[in-house]
Amino acid sequence: MRHVLALVYKCSVFSKQLPVVCNQFRFSHAETQLQWGSNKNHRKIKIPNPLKDIIMADPKIEEILAPLRASVKEQGDLVRKLKEEKAPEIDIKKAVAELKTRKKVLEDKELSLAPVEELFDRAKMEDLIKRRFFYDQSFAIYGGITGQFDFGPMGCALKSNMIQLWRKYFILQEQMLEVDCSILTPEPVLKASGHVERFADLMTKDVKSGECFRLDHLIKAHLEKIKAEKNTKAELKAEIEDILVKLDGMTADEMSALMKRFDMKSPISGNELTPPIEFNLMFNTQIGPSGLVKGFLRPETAQGIFVNFKRLLEFNQGRLPFAAAQIGNSFRNEISPRSGLLRVREFTMCEIEHFCDSKDHPKFESVKDTQMLFYSADSQEQGKLAEIMTIGEAVSKGIVNNETLGYFMARIHLYMLAVGIDPKKLRFRQHMGNEMAHYACDCWDAECLSSYGWIECVGCADRSAYDLTQHTKATGIRLAAEKKLPAPKQIEVVEAVPNKAAIGKEFKKEAKAINDALAALDTNALEELQNKLDSDGEYNLVTPNGEFKLKPNLVSVKKTQKTIHVEEIIPSVIEPSFGVGRILYCILEHNFKMREGDEQRTYFSLPATVAPMKCAVLPLSGNAEFQPFVRELSQGLTNVDVSHKVDDSSGSIGRRYARTDELGVPYAITVDFDTTKEPHTVTLRERDSMGQVRLPLTDVPDVVRDLANSKISWADVEQKYPKFEQQETVKGAAA
Repeated sequence: MRHVLALVYKCSVFSKQLPVVCNQFRFSHAETQLQWGSNKNHRKIKIPNPLKDIIMADPKIEEILAPLRASVKEQGDLVRKLKEEKAPEIDIKKAVAELKTRKKVLEDKELSLAPVEELFDRAKMEDLIKRRFFYDQSFAIYGGITGQFDFGPMGCALKSNMIQLWRKYFILQEQMLEVDCSILTPEPVLKASGHVERFADLMTKDVKSGECFRLDHLIKAHLEKIKAEKNTKAELKAEIEDILVKLDGMTADEMSALMKRFDMKSPISGNELTPPIEFNLMFNTQIGPSGLVKGFLRPETAQGIFVNFKRLLEFNQGRLPFAAAQIGNSFRNEISPRSGLLRVREFTMCEIEHFCDSKDHPKFESVKDTQMLFYSADSQEQGKLAEIMTIGEAVSKGIVNNETLGYFMARIHLYMLAVGIDPKKLRFRQHMGNEMAHYACDCWDAECLSSYGWIECVGCADRSAYDLTQHTKATGIRLAAEKKLPAPKQIEVVEAVPNKAAIGKEFKKEAKAINDALAALDTNALEELQNKLDSDGEYNLVTPNGEFKLKPNLVSVKKTQKTIHVEEIIPSVIEPSFGVGRILYCILEHNFKMREGDEQRTYFSLPATVAPMKCAVLPLSGNAEFQPFVRELSQGLTNVDVSHKVDDSSGSIGRRYARTDELGVPYAITVDFDTTKEPHTVTLRERDSMGQVRLPLTDVPDVVRDLANSKISWADVEQKYPKFEQQETVKGAAA
């Protein structure tokens, strides 16, 4: 996902900028950037048709793409062959890097040839977002900090409604177990999960000022500057293009070589730069006043669920499958956060951990006909297009590994459409083997097409038994479930037999940790224990408290026959992980509109289910006769839990309609002079069509509630109530 954002990044964090000083606070230029998004916002961005139907229909275009597809297929076949032959890892890495290069060239050419679906004016949208305070940069009056954002009233309401709908779609419908776990996480937990060792990016520092730069971004900015110079030769430009495509897959040594070759200096000061440094993306801290307990702000919410697995299993009466869910903030200390909400340091996640034994799903039948756009790893390696098919077809063809993974992918798809994602700009892309997270054995991303390119918004990973196994090894506590056997069976039981008295005498306070670690050893580890004791006369036991040498007088291995009625299993985990901020940004972009014939009238065409407010109550003028009806409507809407805004400010009704449209409010109720007559009626306006109907005042709260909950449509309302074209009573209109 990072490479997508890097390639479309247009805002230079390296431009010279004086430090911002406010009272005793001082933020350096690297951290202050008042303008988020692109500095080229005045340009309209072309967004291509992601389905590419027209490309395939044009033989001339396909003729251009055919050799590029063949090139990708050739390299994909080579990668597959090397893996099958178990070639050296370095050879596979080189082949994969070349495959990514060819794949990127093909994708760029496809996008350049694709018909332009729309011209998107990001500047206008960002102006509207800031002006109506959906969100803005945190601490802006002090110069701001990149990668941190504050949500205003409309942003809070939109985010809250998205999460409310998520809770309904997943926690309520799937009867999930919700938890709320600590953000502060002790170091051993994240060591066991692999985050301490692997959760890092490469950076470089200014040797004098200590200013930090994310290395791939610095290299990209430097090379693009060289490429843009008039006197740069064509051969070097072509080479730079090739380097930029391969940049994401480069090692620290390869990036270091580029820094030396192109004599890269600090873009701010011109000073020398350090060699590449690995920078762990987690915020570290000390827990408690002693400073002895090291911890981190959690990089994901998942680990809180895994460490509570035993309690959750007990709560579920020991039965599988079950799912646990958590909504909360996570933190990643990004070196160069950018692109607004798309890469930030603090973000809200909605995560699910579905624990299962069998990967069949009892409700798969209910979603099997859901049509989705799939971009499989095989299609990427073969240079093929993404395919539209049902999730049932994808599972039956083996494109999606199993029913449980497929079920959650379909549910993710349905949720994304419900919150307002454009179905034409949504695809599911499978991770290729070389980009899989350290914990995953299969992973699909729900990606949304935006003006920044394809953005990963939801990950759906098959984590297998990785996390529970790692935490079992680290703690000595078995995180496993029991499965009843159809009939009793005899098994050979292998177990460690510690000499507790001798261990206590030799290791004293560490004895408990050693005994717990011995009890947690699995069959393979016990075999290794026996072999090491026989061959070397000692065994190195790893525990959370360190490594200890055990000799035959301290431990032995015993094998016995046992009749069992249940067997122990470590369940597999399917994990859908939602980035709320990214989805929210894509919703806003997909629903940003301009009125035909008037580009200054911008608005958000948000679905009523997630709109910050469901309706506005607008008196036609400041006439005192209207106030009792405004109060009655407001109270009626409150009684049926419909969020609304009363706008009785000065200004024409048209101007106030435009103001509510900007907020994404789907419906507007107008109290006019006809309302004062018996029977009391008002007009109800729909935002997108600007159509209006006239209906009894007493009907309004229930009608708006049902519209907001998608129980009825606007077409149903138009069919039931007469359309309103113009004011029937003009008396006092100027009042």
